[in-house]
Amino acid sequence: MQKLLRKGAELVGNGCVLAVSFEGEVVLVEGAESFPGGAEPGPGVIAERINFSDVHSGYILAGVPDDCGPASAESCRRALSFIAFSLQELIDVELARRSIADEALAKYRELALLHRSVPNINTSLRLRAVVDALINECRMENYPGELGMIYLRDPASSRFRLAVQFGFPFGANLHRMLDSDLFKDVAEKEHGEIVNDLDRDERWNHELPGLGAMVIIPIVSPNRCEGMLILASENKGLYEAAHRVSLSTLASVAGISLSNAFNFEGVQKLMDAILQALAEAIDSRDPFTAGHSERVACLAVALAHALNEHGGFNGRVFSDEELRELYYSGILHDVGKIGIREEVLTKQARLNSKSMDVVRARFQLMGAVEDFDWAAAFDCVTNVNKAMTPDAGELDFIRDLGKRSLNRGETSLPLLYEDELDNLLLAYGNLTREERREIERHPAESERILQHIPMQESFANLLAIIRQHHERMDGSGYPDGLKGEDLLVQSRLMSIVDIYDAVTQERHYKPAFTRSEAVKILRQEVEEGKLDAELTRFFLENVERIEMLSEHVKASRVFQLSEIGSLGSM
Repeated sequence: MQKLLRKGAELVGNGCVLAVSFEGEVVLVEGAESFPGGAEPGPGVIAERINFSDVHSGYILAGVPDDCGPASAESCRRALSFIAFSLQELIDVELARRSIADEALAKYRELALLHRSVPNINTSLRLRAVVDALINECRMENYPGELGMIYLRDPASSRFRLAVQFGFPFGANLHRMLDSDLFKDVAEKEHGEIVNDLDRDERWNHELPGLGAMVIIPIVSPNRCEGMLILASENKGLYEAAHRVSLSTLASVAGISLSNAFNFEGVQKLMDAILQALAEAIDSRDPFTAGHSERVACLAVALAHALNEHGGFNGRVFSDEELRELYYSGILHDVGKIGIREEVLTKQARLNSKSMDVVRARFQLMGAVEDFDWAAAFDCVTNVNKAMTPDAGELDFIRDLGKRSLNRGETSLPLLYEDELDNLLLAYGNLTREERREIERHPAESERILQHIPMQESFANLLAIIRQHHERMDGSGYPDGLKGEDLLVQSRLMSIVDIYDAVTQERHYKPAFTRSEAVKILRQEVEEGKLDAELTRFFLENVERIEMLSEHVKASRVFQLSEIGSLGSM
């Protein structure tokens, strides 16, 4: 501009002085030390208007000497008009160049924001992780304002709820934002807004006192408004259109991620409910085992998380997906019992009540025709029938009874039939060898039933954990007799909590044992080489913490490491 003005002054000649004014102030002069006239047209000054931008303007001025004749003055005016035209063209070209540069820079920044934010926001299908990533991106960009909130919209009820915030004091009632007409209007229109003076907006009724300015951006997916992103400040006039544009870019990325997360968590809830219903259906076959599957699932997750708190198991830390896999394994570990006969599954004594009534009738008949104390004999049979580990003398007495029969003519009526003896002479428990084999089928049967369900790739070990949960470190378990390192860590872990829950709960064949009694049983299992010694030691040393964590898992259905830890520290 300076060079053009100098050339113009040389062209006009005749002692004319040229100048450029901007918003009423002379900023450039050529042909003299100073401009003899004012910054606008007046006596002895001719001028042409120049627009520096849409809002700023000025003049190119020519100071005409008093002794300049009419012809010279007209020549000066024509030259000034040409100079003004040329100068305006230069300004317009510069404005266009700057506009293109600004637009290119804005696009670059938008692309850079997308390049950085998309991987960060799209790393998880968990709502909490997506929301945290979005709010962190906002803080990384250093947007104006010291306050921020994200509200999510529930897919079922369409009601908004606060998901995360920063800057507000503890206990601030941020749910009042939902009553604001400004919030409702932006959510309905799905178009972001900047309000740099909330006091002057009729839609704002000071729902959150003290706020001066706000940018409010809907988080929209292709299907609906998933939530609202709000940055705010106690000061006014902070936000510009560029902030709304870049925040809208972040919100568009988050909208798709939130939609995916809502869908994923909906599927997870449905899956949890179906599996829970399946486990309850299995447990309901035997009222004494009701809730066993869920308790084992929660204890398994709690034990794994407690291990993580101490650096993992031999350096192995369980991931969030592995915790969820453990939970599903626990919920489903006994599903194979659906194929076990009811009379075997719920067997409470060696002989059922109907069989005992028949035995009593035989004994009474024998007592009526022979010298036989049937009542004492039947009392012994009754004691053995209910015992977990009968006395050796009582078993010998039962064997002697098995040798006796009531004979009349060609008819011989045994006091105890062979199948009854098989049950009564068991050294431990109330299941015969055939019945125990039937029970021991359930891990393999669980795998057979579940193998047709398409599980996620992250649950690749689920079926193996279920199949192995009754295997033992010394190879004495079932169904495959695996031992040692052939067993998954998750399976060894599941075995411990399965035994612990089984012995601390009442069953039809035994009372509930105390925690101290359960500890003794687990230690004995370790001494016999059946359980992983290190895992069992850790479980026993931290059993109170693990039981507390399991209650939090049960109450909240939480599987993320950070969330379990925060719950457990309450």
